[in-house]
Amino acid sequence: MDTLQQTKDARFEQVMREYGTRILRLVCFFVKDPSLAEDITQDVFVKVYRHLADFRGESAMHTWIYRIAVNECKGYLRSWSFRNLLLKPLADCTAERTVEAEVLANLEREGIVRQVMKLAPAYRQVIALHYYAELSTAEIAEILGTSEGAVRTKLHRARQQLKALMTREEGKEWMWNNRSAT
Repeated sequence: MDTLQQTKDARFEQVMREYGTRILRLVCFFVKDPSLAEDITQDVFVKVYRHLADFRGESAMHTWIYRIAVNECKGYLRSWSFRNLLLKPLADCTAERTVEAEVLANLEREGIVRQVMKLAPAYRQVIALHYYAELSTAEIAEILGTSEGAVRTKLHRARQQLKALMTREEGKEWMWNNRSAT
């Protein structure tokens, strides 16, 4: 039993090293609050630890973990506290400045992340899983428990809404800049 526990602990440590930061950033992207994202990510990995022995390998490990993370985020987003509290603006979820953090900082400065955060949660979800987590439509479908066609439709609609939001934003900036010039 002691050897089995050591094996489970070693496997869990490997999973944490491989997926910890990615899951934290993904959760932060969903809930828009770094400290809340840390709490939810901790809940995700508690569930992973508890059910690691039950993982049958019917899907990839990352798909299984992302599904747990998405379900935890959905549960929070449905909760009373989320619906009745104002959220803090998106902030960097980690103190370290990695290449990914630099890329996200650049995207945020350009306003793309801000626009994505304005999308409905279902659209924000597929955008995050496809572009940020770099998952295929098949993997996203498995994580969300839906069909690939539904994922492609949501991605298409999310892109259309994002384009409309960005066009409106650019139009506002353009109008504001023209007013200041006169």
